[in-house]
Amino acid sequence: MLHVTNGTSVSLRESGLGGDVLAWIDVLHEGPVPAGLSPEELRHVRALYLDAGDELTNRDAALDEFALHEEVALWFEHDLYDQLQLIQILDRLRPRAGGATRLSLICIDQYLGRLTGPQLAEHWPARHTVTPEEFDLASAAWRAFRSPDPMDIDGLLRRDTSRLPFLDGALRRHLQQFPSTENGLARTERQILVLVGEGKRTFAALFAAEQTLEERIFMGDSIFQRYLRGLCDCRRPLLEERHANYYLTEAGRDVLGTRADHVHLNGINRWLGGVHLNGVEVLWRWDESARRLVRH
Repeated sequence: MLHVTNGTSVSLRESGLGGDVLAWIDVLHEGPVPAGLSPEELRHVRALYLDAGDELTNRDAALDEFALHEEVALWFEHDLYDQLQLIQILDRLRPRAGGATRLSLICIDQYLGRLTGPQLAEHWPARHTVTPEEFDLASAAWRAFRSPDPMDIDGLLRRDTSRLPFLDGALRRHLQQFPSTENGLARTERQILVLVGEGKRTFAALFAAEQTLEERIFMGDSIFQRYLRGLCDCRRPLLEERHANYYLTEAGRDVLGTRADHVHLNGINRWLGGVHLNGVEVLWRWDESARRLVRH
């Protein structure tokens, strides 16, 4: 038995279910995930971004030996972090499905790391064998996520994605990380500025408050810190830090009030899946009023 899940905080070893546990640790919603690379080439790209070469090599080797197990159970949540991991794994296993090893899925709208071992075990009887339709949808979603044209995700979301019921919401949240048509801010950046404007000053206060604004929490504290530092360490800072407290700058107030554009002021150099946003003009923006990605 092999259990594959989103991180080491999931208490599967205390569930009484037995078997080995493999944590699929990769923040795929951040950094390059370009198309046109083999799994080995992509692992190299991700290892450079994450500074985690041996960890990813060992992880992939463990999954490649899935046929040694009678069953491989995939345990994932409803949020962006997990859904991207799930479609990557299903795409990777799809060509080798159909053998003696049962590939089963448990995907729930609860945070696995918050459940005790016995609570996880309660979900075990509800697992189901991954269907060909789920494999096909996951592969299509993985291709769209890695495409250099994010409108491929828009096209995917016009299809029926109900076979993976949490995929639609996760990918829509991903698209909200593109610069806004109003002020060039990603949703996370906008939420940070709003919270600072409301008087949240410390990292701890901001991180906790920002999570309450998310329908499905997906971002850890280290990635949140990167976004916070990015708003401080740019050409025209939108935030300033004084004695471990954060304050809006004049430029930050202008951007938050849609009188200025963050990308125009500071440029951008960010990967979102297979899309590299670079420069002071970007082709794609998130239109909040239309609730969709648009060419800009």
